[in-house]
Amino acid sequence: MATAAESSAKTREERVEEQLKGLPPKPGVYLFRDARDVVVYVGKAKSLRPRVRSYFRGGDTRLGLDRMVARVERIEVIVTQTEVEAYHLEQNLIKRHRPTFNVRLRDDKSYPYIAVTVEDEYPRVMFTRERHRRGVVYFGPYASAKKVRETLDVLNRVFPYRPCEGPQPGRHSGIPCLDYHIDRCLAPCVGYVTPEAYRAIVDGVVEFLSGETRPVLRELETKMRAAAERQDFEEAARYRNRLTSVRHLAERQAADKRAIGTVDVIGLASAGRTAAVQVFPLRGGRLVDRHTFYLENEAGEEPPQLLESFCLEYYGGAPSVPPLIVVPPETPSTAALAAYLSDLRGSKVEVRAVRRGEKRRLQELAQQNAELALESDAAQRERKRLRRIQALEELRECLNLESLPLRIECFDVSTIQGQSPVGSMVVFQDAVPKKAHYRKFGIKGVEGQDDFAMMAEVISRRFARAREVTAERYDEGFGAIPNLVVVDGGKGQLSAALAAMQAHDLPRVAVIALAKREEEVFVPGRAEAISLGKDSAGLQLLQRIRDEAHRFALGFHRTRRDAKARESILDALPGVGPARRRALIQHFGSPERLLAASSEELEGVPGVPAKTGREIYAALHRAGRA
Repeated sequence: MATAAESSAKTREERVEEQLKGLPPKPGVYLFRDARDVVVYVGKAKSLRPRVRSYFRGGDTRLGLDRMVARVERIEVIVTQTEVEAYHLEQNLIKRHRPTFNVRLRDDKSYPYIAVTVEDEYPRVMFTRERHRRGVVYFGPYASAKKVRETLDVLNRVFPYRPCEGPQPGRHSGIPCLDYHIDRCLAPCVGYVTPEAYRAIVDGVVEFLSGETRPVLRELETKMRAAAERQDFEEAARYRNRLTSVRHLAERQAADKRAIGTVDVIGLASAGRTAAVQVFPLRGGRLVDRHTFYLENEAGEEPPQLLESFCLEYYGGAPSVPPLIVVPPETPSTAALAAYLSDLRGSKVEVRAVRRGEKRRLQELAQQNAELALESDAAQRERKRLRRIQALEELRECLNLESLPLRIECFDVSTIQGQSPVGSMVVFQDAVPKKAHYRKFGIKGVEGQDDFAMMAEVISRRFARAREVTAERYDEGFGAIPNLVVVDGGKGQLSAALAAMQAHDLPRVAVIALAKREEEVFVPGRAEAISLGKDSAGLQLLQRIRDEAHRFALGFHRTRRDAKARESILDALPGVGPARRRALIQHFGSPERLLAASSEELEGVPGVPAKTGREIYAALHRAGRA
């Protein structure tokens, strides 16, 4: 058996080779970990031994694979009974570890849905980004939050469901709100509509969102004509406006192929480390929307693997899975994926390519849209890259810098009359925000409103941390030295920053100040400000950095200020911590009643010792509160 010294002396390749020899020929999931034991990739396999060994035997030539393999220090495997179980486990591990080289949605954001709380007595119809509550019917996801809000606005004109929040309708005042008076609600809070009649309204919403628009259109047209025959032209005009709004919404889903049924049609295009996916969801034969997704493909997966990874992530978080998913024709066997999605749906799901007919035409259309989306995204990214290069070049020339300012750090302070002062540091690497390196500072050594001293403290603390390179104290955000330091302010802030930096043994770091009023740039040793053109890419980059530092500092200041504002006399009472504070408020109902309580009442609070009750009374009495 190898000793610890012998094991440590082995090369990485030798250690990996030993692990490869012990892999089982069974289905399961494998995890690749780097030198810091961070999971960089999670995969699944019908047989773990040949699949994992292919990464290290040159049998896999995917773009970017060599970078991933070079980082692998340890291989961890989890054996499952079937390949479908491996699908489930793989998705859980990907969500948990978020590995660098796994295919994932680029922005990884949550998409908007329309939710109907059908189990409430008076259900709500609302915008949401969560999709896991029981007793709620979800429609979506939608690609645009704006589109969801516009849809809800139109629906509320046609279906007067309650817009108020909470499981029960109404306000504490017990009178109808303004929505009732403008025909946006039937006031269930005061009993102006029965639960049954309100339920019929919500059923109409669900029917419409499910794609059945014709019954709604017929009903509105009938009511409009009836009102016109009664010569109630004002009422007829209201129904006419509602009819127009519903027709406008229905136009968004003009493709009506009822024979197709409920199906998702998927198109995929990939190039290098990026890919685009188009999903055409048809519900009841109607094309109800179009979703565009961009994928990060660091490991260089081929289109079939990309499609599989996308389906696992997309449908793993979707509120429902359709019974049929149409995929590109070159997709290989999808039996395991179909079995996994069937488990999610609770009934059979078919994943297949089609060769002819309307579904084939829709898939070709989705494919074309995916290719166009990928081309447009690539062109947009290239324009942004060139704009960033132009901005950095302009800054180097205008500020007379020795090199391109690839790492720019910007500092700002935020306070109100010296209260709760804080500072912020934001970092732009290659003209792009590097949020992992943002840092906050709670200013401690400055009394009163002294912006210059606050800026000096923030700068001094930042560069003091750059010298702390021990394993226990090393911070990557502080360890990297910037090419350019930007301070928010004028000459005073610039002088304070320079003085603070001179106290540290630093390499040559350029320092400038950006004043808000005229957007002037001040540099050391020059009395006049440098004025960059308003259309200058360099100035726009500095403005972005400055605004980001201001936003970051202001958010931290508000957090500290709000925390301080929540402090009350209860926080200073002897023997009272969070648990006893809750017990006191729960017993008396409000701080006012607590302050008016007698010594005997305080001694009798459950969960508070009698002695502590007497001490509380004495403290309040000394403070003149009782």
